[in-house]
Amino acid sequence: MTTLPFDWQFPYPSQRMPVLARNCVATSQPLAAQAGLRMMLKGGNAVDAIVATAIALTVLEPTSNGIGSDAFAILWDGKQLHGLNASGRSPADWTPQRFAGMPDMPKLGPDSVTVPGAVSAWRALSERFGKLPFPDLFEPAIKYARDGYLVSPTIARLWAGQIDVLKAQPGFAEAFMPNGRAPAAGEKFCFPDQANTLARIAETKGEAFYKGDLAEKIAAHIRAHGGVMTVADLAAHQCDWVDTISIDYRGYRLHEIPPNGQGIGALMSLGMLGNLDMRGYAVDSPDYLHVQIEAMKLAFGDLYHYVSDRASMRVRPQDLLDPAYLAERVKKIDMQRALDPGHGLPPGAGTVYLTAADESGMMVSYIQSNFTGFGSGVVVPGTGISLHGRGAGFVTTAGHANQVAPNKRPFHTIIPAFVTRDGQPVMSYGVMASSMQAQGHSQVMVRYADVGQNPQAAIDAPRWRIDTGLKVAIERGFKPEVYEELTRRGHQLLLAERMSTNFGRAQLIHRLQDGYLAASEWRTDGQAVGF
Repeated sequence: MTTLPFDWQFPYPSQRMPVLARNCVATSQPLAAQAGLRMMLKGGNAVDAIVATAIALTVLEPTSNGIGSDAFAILWDGKQLHGLNASGRSPADWTPQRFAGMPDMPKLGPDSVTVPGAVSAWRALSERFGKLPFPDLFEPAIKYARDGYLVSPTIARLWAGQIDVLKAQPGFAEAFMPNGRAPAAGEKFCFPDQANTLARIAETKGEAFYKGDLAEKIAAHIRAHGGVMTVADLAAHQCDWVDTISIDYRGYRLHEIPPNGQGIGALMSLGMLGNLDMRGYAVDSPDYLHVQIEAMKLAFGDLYHYVSDRASMRVRPQDLLDPAYLAERVKKIDMQRALDPGHGLPPGAGTVYLTAADESGMMVSYIQSNFTGFGSGVVVPGTGISLHGRGAGFVTTAGHANQVAPNKRPFHTIIPAFVTRDGQPVMSYGVMASSMQAQGHSQVMVRYADVGQNPQAAIDAPRWRIDTGLKVAIERGFKPEVYEELTRRGHQLLLAERMSTNFGRAQLIHRLQDGYLAASEWRTDGQAVGF
């Protein structure tokens, strides 16, 4: 019997228990997780499950993703890791001059829309690693879109919270405000236009989306409302298979997708903490939290200054991960005083994370997002295609590595994570929610590798989230004296409301000797399933 590196204690209030099985799926919406499991029961593998789940989420959780999303993945094929960057690039006419004079990039509307990449991710994963026919993966999503589904509680709350901001965006009200409002929890929602579009993507293997009739509708709608995206921009899109970047932490190796994503921020933070005796700090104590917060601030200071489309970065990722550099950076931490290293303003949230693993040993870590909830708010009439707002990830600052430019990928917040040990898979996980993702990856890793908490406990535990300056949002669940001491050290704490989704909605699968542990946390409607 193999000794596990964690205990089976569950010290945090939670209504969740992990699922132990040989084939698993975990994500933030139960019906979507079950859609993936259905593909496995049909004879498919973890990739078939992940793609079916991702497609179903565009229907079942429109508040975070859609057909017009971007996506990233890390996949263990049974022998090695593969990374996939399916984020889209800016239109060819997005020159710096177009946005000159703006303090920030638009967060809504046509000028926040870069080319969507999720459809290309579905196809690339299915073609290279899937077993089932591509159209089969669309069946659950198409049925839910056409026949309807009952809106789950967290999704209903997030939906209602975005209506006032988005109802004026082109096509939004017609698509997502039946009866002039957001659907309530338990209310049936149907979207036949989306069903028809998914069927079209299935039968053309995505060609209609990038080079055919759907591409023409996307481009025409954007241009009709002042944007400049063309069919040529869509046709030029390609996703890229990439090597992961990684760092060793306590004998484990955390893998992330390289820039243009923020995953390197989690690696930098852990690279700093690796120089300290984290096990010497009592779990959930002021010292335990303070040192992690300060390390993440230092990582974000570099992240927002250097990270951009890989082609425009002025430093190499390996330079930011250099052990000597990180050993010097961690010396800036003052254990008695919170510091402000001047990191940037974190943007809003709107992302789904999903993971799947099968009995052959294949494991997939996958993330898909519209950004800031519904994304740009722009919905293409008659198609159900809600377009992401990833262009907001650029900056307008002249000379900045991440300055907006033509045919360029913006800085990206969404990141899948994968952990190995001695070259073998250990865990696939993600903590969706904008800038929380790098912070969440690091917090979960410390709890797992330093504290020895089991994966369910590690994602159920209360979290903190760096805001701006000395402001730190923090969840309830720590002892009162912990908040008092952090405040004394200069942290400006913002105590969050219970069930806030601003601290991420983690999903996780951990490899066991004869199967997996799958976990879905309490902050969302999610579910881990298996057989």
